[in-house]
Amino acid sequence: MASRDATALDDPVGASLRGHHAHLARRLGKAATYQPGVATFSAVTADPDPQEWADLARLLGRGEFADMFSCAATPPPDWEPVFVLEGRQMIWTGGNRPGRLPAGTVTGLVELGADHVPEMLDLVARAQPGPFWSRTRELGTYLGVRDNGTLVAMAGERLRPPGWTEISAVCTAPEARGQGHAAHLVGALVARILARGERPFLHVAEANTGAIALYERLGFETRRPVTFRGFRTP
Repeated sequence: MASRDATALDDPVGASLRGHHAHLARRLGKAATYQPGVATFSAVTADPDPQEWADLARLLGRGEFADMFSCAATPPPDWEPVFVLEGRQMIWTGGNRPGRLPAGTVTGLVELGADHVPEMLDLVARAQPGPFWSRTRELGTYLGVRDNGTLVAMAGERLRPPGWTEISAVCTAPEARGQGHAAHLVGALVARILARGERPFLHVAEANTGAIALYERLGFETRRPVTFRGFRTP
């Protein structure tokens, strides 16, 4: 695969809101966030001034959650810290196609649409892959695995900075783990992303060593460590 500029991955939320996800964005001044129900990710510039933080607080509303994702900028002291989570950003380095992935990767999966949101939310509640809301599926394609009609695993596309697509919400119900569903779902998404000339990337919590090992086996390598942070507006 030809080399691709990865600088957009330094600000994946902002780059997505300015580009592919502009139709899902809310903006005030230089601050931006997603529409309600899509995502709580918010973005400011690399060196935000007090006005940007004020604009983001006004955009979100009083006492609302601002997931600053991997943004390193520090909000004003009256913003209440909610969480800090160490993680890493990983990029696909497996070549032009998902050759390291298991045979049958792109078969036996179903595409999930608006009618499937209730069962997607139910799976998220059981598997707890991270943030997923009623409109999150609007960010990109989501694929699932069914067992006797029940959705037992899924994964999808989330952030879309120029030239890249993030794979996210990779999850399997507790009773269906150990059957290779995550690898098959990731493989199918990798194939789709590569087919449209983009490159896959993802984020994972540092403590999730099992997922990190899986992604490394599937052709992903760590690009950089990241710290995820969330705050509540004053």
